[in-house]
Amino acid sequence: MEHPINVDYLRWIVFLPLIGAVINGVAGALIQRAAGKRAISFIACAPVMVAFLISVRAFAHLLELEPQQRLLLDSLWTWIDVGGLKAEVAFQVDPLSAVMILVVTGVGGLIHIYSVGYMHEEKSYWRYFAFLNLFTFAMLTLVLGDNLLLMFVGWEGVGLCSYALIGFWYSDWNNASAGSKAFIVNRIGDFGFMLGVFLLFWTLDGLGHPTLTFRELQAHAHLLDGQLIWGMGVATAVTLLFFVGATGKSAQIPLYVWLPDAMAGPTPVSALIHAATMVTAGVYMIGRLNFLFSMAPATLHVVAWVGALTAFFAATIGLVQNDIKRVLAYSTVSQLGYMFIGMGVGAYAAGIFHLMTHAFFKACLFLGSGSVIHSMHGEQDMQKMGGLKKWMPVTHWTFLLSTLAIAGIPPMSGFFSKDEILWKAFSGEHGSVFVWLLGFAGAGMTAFYMFRQVFLTFWGECRADHHTQEHLHESPAVMTYPLMILALLAVLAGVLGVPPALGGANRIEEWFAPVFSHGGHAAHAEHHSQALEYLLMAASVAIAAAGIGIAYFCYLVQPAIPMVIAWRAGKLYEWLFNKYYVDELYAATVIRFTMFLTRASAAFDRYVIDFMVDGAATLTRGVSWLHGLFDNYVIDGMVNGVAALSMGVGTRFRQLQTGSINGYLYVIAVATVAILILRVM
Repeated sequence: MEHPINVDYLRWIVFLPLIGAVINGVAGALIQRAAGKRAISFIACAPVMVAFLISVRAFAHLLELEPQQRLLLDSLWTWIDVGGLKAEVAFQVDPLSAVMILVVTGVGGLIHIYSVGYMHEEKSYWRYFAFLNLFTFAMLTLVLGDNLLLMFVGWEGVGLCSYALIGFWYSDWNNASAGSKAFIVNRIGDFGFMLGVFLLFWTLDGLGHPTLTFRELQAHAHLLDGQLIWGMGVATAVTLLFFVGATGKSAQIPLYVWLPDAMAGPTPVSALIHAATMVTAGVYMIGRLNFLFSMAPATLHVVAWVGALTAFFAATIGLVQNDIKRVLAYSTVSQLGYMFIGMGVGAYAAGIFHLMTHAFFKACLFLGSGSVIHSMHGEQDMQKMGGLKKWMPVTHWTFLLSTLAIAGIPPMSGFFSKDEILWKAFSGEHGSVFVWLLGFAGAGMTAFYMFRQVFLTFWGECRADHHTQEHLHESPAVMTYPLMILALLAVLAGVLGVPPALGGANRIEEWFAPVFSHGGHAAHAEHHSQALEYLLMAASVAIAAAGIGIAYFCYLVQPAIPMVIAWRAGKLYEWLFNKYYVDELYAATVIRFTMFLTRASAAFDRYVIDFMVDGAATLTRGVSWLHGLFDNYVIDGMVNGVAALSMGVGTRFRQLQTGSINGYLYVIAVATVAILILRVM
């Protein structure tokens, strides 16, 4: 795909949400007062839906082309042209970005519509939608930019918007703190991303090819072979730095801690961040730079292991959480781990496929939890729910279907995407039995804690108080229709990735082939028998079914058992419930050390720098005072003394000028006599 086809409509996919953000951001308060919230809703939702239609057009355009020609480019203007660096504001659509823009605008558009119902009582309605549009604009810039610099603009943009949206109710300390936490943790990852960009450009510049455009990077990536920095291959160093950025944006160990707190914002924001936008940025970035990561097998191992450990670690925490959104938050962290397993074993198509299916069922689950919270008047503790399916049938069924999908039950979409990752993790060239085992165990726990959520929330007896039960109701259509569409996608999207072992053609892998075939290290599994694939598939389904069965027994048949297990588990349960005290560990180490450095720097500034500056100022004032005295009493004294002497002499001599002729004659006579006497002598 070295010769893109030039088009002039991709820009509108990006700029339409920006226009909505600008109008609502600048004049939203006035429009809301004059025309009401419906006008705000239209200004916010219409651009995203039109952007979705343009994305469909771009997708259809690609379908008309031969696989190796599937690259559309919309170049606007030259952005930077300094020295050897040249970057353009240009947007590209290839099979990878086509899927991403359909997810971002499609799922994002449904979340916009859902928000109309969920946020209808919000006073700052216009501000919410302005940020939501801006978030969408930033994510679209990230996935459509044709170079690393433009990607970084979107990368930072989603970070900034997440800060604004997570802390949307900023008057509440917890919300504001959660927004700040997301912003700060992501800056750590972003620093690694920036170093990766600098190192990559610096190396290619030294080799005579200074570029950050993806097409040119792919063409010149082979030049990095054999290049070393600090004894390490440049490709390995660059990709490790990029992966640091990915751990921040996509919430992997050790930078995952911001994501569970991100639920502090409005629930549609949680759905947008957790499903369609920000958390997918790291996975997408690795997919976009697959040709670099494939040159660094050591980095791929790191990616796979971090993904596997994150998937397992987050799943264990999800087992015992009671907050309906917190369970989903740890589920997101865990599912992102599966995506990184896919990327780490070179199964890029499987990783992006799971990203897509996860967007459908996770958005549905978060919006479903929002529907529950909306009906429960803000209550989020599942222990105070139960039996809600009677009052909320649409929310219940859509939630249940999406739960089946994330649990990996066939023929739901999550089964195909997750099973493909596990299969490649076991059988791929970069795979490992241990990585597969962690993912396999995580799958069983996922099924357990997700159905625990369903049973505690929708099944059994209602544990809500009488007043809450009287007001339980299904959400309005503007909220339930998006749920139904997302649930339908969660059920059907798997047909795109049915593997040959089950009679399919894995069309999604075929679709991504033009993008990922250049990697050279794609996961291969052909040398394993089909019987083994069936066996692993059956094991995956069996452990998911076991998780569901255990959850059913513990929370519906014998509801006293969880308390007994928690009591017997003792410290283990306490550790899980408190999320392994990771936040406390960070507070006691990183944050405390940072605060120590901050206070030490402040003390150094106050007692050393300020002392030196103030001392220099005091010394300067003293010297100036002495100079003033010297000037006043010595210099001025000398000058004034000379002037006074001159004046005195002048005064004396002036007295000789009396104007009296007689006086003058007397003086002349006396002088004459004096001269004569002197001459005689």
